[in-house]
Amino acid sequence: MYYKPSIPNDIPLYPKELSWLSFNERVLQEVEDETVPIIDRVRFLGIFSNNLDEFFRVRVADVRRLAAFAGAEQEKRHFAKLLGQINERVLRLQRRYARAYAKALADLDKHNIHVVRETTLTEHQRTFVEEYFHREVLPELEPFFIDDLDTMPLLNEASIYFAIFLRLKDGIQRYAAMEIPTNTLSRFVVIPPREGMREKVYIVLDNIIRACLVEVFRQVLPIRSAKAYMFKISRDAELELGEQITQNLVDRMEKSLKRRKRADPVRLAYDAEMPEVLLNMVKKKLKMGRYDTYTPGGRYHNSKDLMKFPADSGSYIYKPLLPLPTLPGKGGAFAHIRSADRLYYYPYHDFRVITNLLASAAIDPQVREIRINLYRVSKNSRVVAALINAVRNNKKVIAVVELRARFDELANIHWSKELFDAGVEVIYGVPGLKVHCKLISILRREQGKDRFYSHLGTGNFNESTARIYCDFSLLTNNQELGQDVYNVFEFIRRTRRRPVFQHIAVSPLTNRAALLGAIDREIEAAQRGDRAELFFKCNNLVDSQVVDRLYSASAAGVKVRIIVRSMCTLVCETAGLSDNIHVVSLVDKFLEHARVYIFYNGGEEVMWLSSADLMTRNLDHRVEVTFPIMNTDHRETIRKILELQWSDNQKARIVDASQSNTKIANSGKKNCRSQDAIYRYLKKQSDA
Repeated sequence: MYYKPSIPNDIPLYPKELSWLSFNERVLQEVEDETVPIIDRVRFLGIFSNNLDEFFRVRVADVRRLAAFAGAEQEKRHFAKLLGQINERVLRLQRRYARAYAKALADLDKHNIHVVRETTLTEHQRTFVEEYFHREVLPELEPFFIDDLDTMPLLNEASIYFAIFLRLKDGIQRYAAMEIPTNTLSRFVVIPPREGMREKVYIVLDNIIRACLVEVFRQVLPIRSAKAYMFKISRDAELELGEQITQNLVDRMEKSLKRRKRADPVRLAYDAEMPEVLLNMVKKKLKMGRYDTYTPGGRYHNSKDLMKFPADSGSYIYKPLLPLPTLPGKGGAFAHIRSADRLYYYPYHDFRVITNLLASAAIDPQVREIRINLYRVSKNSRVVAALINAVRNNKKVIAVVELRARFDELANIHWSKELFDAGVEVIYGVPGLKVHCKLISILRREQGKDRFYSHLGTGNFNESTARIYCDFSLLTNNQELGQDVYNVFEFIRRTRRRPVFQHIAVSPLTNRAALLGAIDREIEAAQRGDRAELFFKCNNLVDSQVVDRLYSASAAGVKVRIIVRSMCTLVCETAGLSDNIHVVSLVDKFLEHARVYIFYNGGEEVMWLSSADLMTRNLDHRVEVTFPIMNTDHRETIRKILELQWSDNQKARIVDASQSNTKIANSGKKNCRSQDAIYRYLKKQSDA
């Protein structure tokens, strides 16, 4: 039996959806911060927009579903009220986003980087745009009339569309829609500068189409005028899958993804200038419902494309980080790990330590077997290439590929097929559980015995995200830890077995009990009058039982410090409830992704790293691994990193009871920007 918690029903909780919006507000604050390089500010606009799209696809879709299917009238009112609060907060953020967007464009202008409208083009620029339109854009356009349709054709939620108001020469009005082909053409097109000016000028693809919109219809209709207004939709991203994990899961996943494309729209975002008659027609054709969200905005949507805004000068972006070296010496990867456990912290350290280890294992004659978890991998994955090469060299390779990694399902289906065709034993997951742990187990024959070389970490085996996500990796030759890691793979392969783990905690078997038990020991120490402390770092803190236990810790006098990147349902800084709990959040140039749980433990400090956040899904419905840091130097390094983050007075925000995102006051202290300070600290270690 899995560990099943009893969840308190009456504990104070901040709504997780509103907490998520507070997190996205922190992203928006980076756009508003004029100390951030201008192009990075523009890219934060894209991150904010991309986050909001996913928020509607996942979290708002969940609330909408609960509102639609709630049984009791009180429940319906509760979820309807929450939807109203979400919509109100979103609209407030959208208005703020519009101001930040306008300010960012104005600041780009100051640096002679211009994003222009079709109405401000010079004669020379307009000639260039018209030629580009006829040569590159027009062949990609496929408009369709919507005024004589009962329903809108299937729209791709990843795309943006124009709703088009046409006036013909005989006075008749027609209404059409058209996808903007950002999947085949760049959203940002460089055009010639104004005569005699040293400047960089961009026009967005949307405005190129606007400039030549009449040309789209001129061949088939007697057009007098045409105006276009952008809109986009967000669909429910939930996948319905059966519980049985078998070989045909790939087929069922592909079918589910096709159903996702046809899922109900949950949000319509549109240009606020769209005429009401056209807007009502779009709503009607999309068959939007009572619980759906309507978000008026500016003339541009899918601003997530701003994440890829071109950078032509290094002075307008953060200086790229030069990762600290991790490649082993002449003895090779295995001798390097055998000499001492190795702790790395990306992106400060070079992720090639992982790809090098796997590449070495693939060709090492003494390596017999490689096992790995794959949750999200990069587009051109050297990790996958090394696994395939290992099979070519007669190694046994077992890859657990989680097909249900949200929004990476298609990529993981592709990789699972590639691996399977190459001869890798592919495991598609566990019935009812996502596999989210970050493990590698390498079995190597040494002096007539098999020895484990293991990786335990907090982040994915993804070369791309390792350049921007902050995550820990532990490489170890500890055989007891190695046996534990190997046993996790055995549990995944044969879930009816319940292996004994010597050092690690595994969801859904023991993680929750281990975490709550460690908190309880601090509570008991505080009740005895002894020193008691907790120091956590995670992405999300939303599990109600953990929150309740932290309230109990606060009441007992345990000093609790928590660094949370995203959602936090714990009501912070509240007298009589969370007096001894202090929470901060960090948003900076790198995404804080690591999970660390530290317990004072009567002076015998216990420090865990984990793939699991403090969420019910991570503790009860996924395969996750929490593992101890045994090496004293490694514990000192991790604690120093967390203390630097706690001392941050440049990018940290206080998470208070209202989650108002107040920046931490400097109070006369020395400036500390933790991500820069951590790099200096680790570089000093590396140079020693």
